[in-house]
Amino acid sequence: MIADIWTVLRKDWIELTLAGGGPRAGAVRAALVVFVFGIIIPLQAGRDWVDAPAFLAFWTSMPLLLVSGVVADSFAGERERHTLETLLATPLSDRAILLGKVGAVVAYGWGLAVASLPIALLTVNLAERGGPLILYPLPVLGGILLAGLLTALFGATAGVLVSLRAHTVRQAQQLLGIALLALLFLPLLGARLLPAAVADLIASRLAATDPALLAGLALAALAALDLLLLALAAARFRRDRLILD
Repeated sequence: MIADIWTVLRKDWIELTLAGGGPRAGAVRAALVVFVFGIIIPLQAGRDWVDAPAFLAFWTSMPLLLVSGVVADSFAGERERHTLETLLATPLSDRAILLGKVGAVVAYGWGLAVASLPIALLTVNLAERGGPLILYPLPVLGGILLAGLLTALFGATAGVLVSLRAHTVRQAQQLLGIALLALLFLPLLGARLLPAAVADLIASRLAATDPALLAGLALAALAALDLLLLALAAARFRRDRLILD
């Protein structure tokens, strides 16, 4: 089982990194992401890149942004290239194919984010030279890495669910984009519609709660959501239906 998952993961990883060109093009795309998020933005933000809560939240959402740009190709791309039938005709199990594809997308998005993190820290320290060494506290660093992994998994599982039934990559990208926008704006809209007294009560309760506890609860909820989406993807993955589609 592990070997089969690795086979699919490796195949999709190669396709992700070489899409649109050879190894040089893939390396250029990866270097561009690391350059922007590891040098350009941290250089402009300075020490706030490490200290400000908004930038800490950005590190957890960056893998989601990277994943959402490539996950639509997972099954819809195979369908467009007429390679899906060949993949499904192999003796690989349904679970191995699904987990391998999810794993490749997660490794791509989370891997680029992790690669950008130490470069961003180096950039900030060089920009703020003369002062004490700027580093994330270990609990914060661990939280960033774990949250990034969970958001990458969320984007991968949600994207695979869409890509399973989409006939083209463009269609999958559009549906996934609409879903992510709804996920972003619906909570904001709901918060705006709350009565002022209720909103103030919630804000005061949150302000009085230990931030570490809030972060732990948020990570636990995200992990549960990831498992739910993965279970839904496994339930929807039916080799015979995919071939007929």
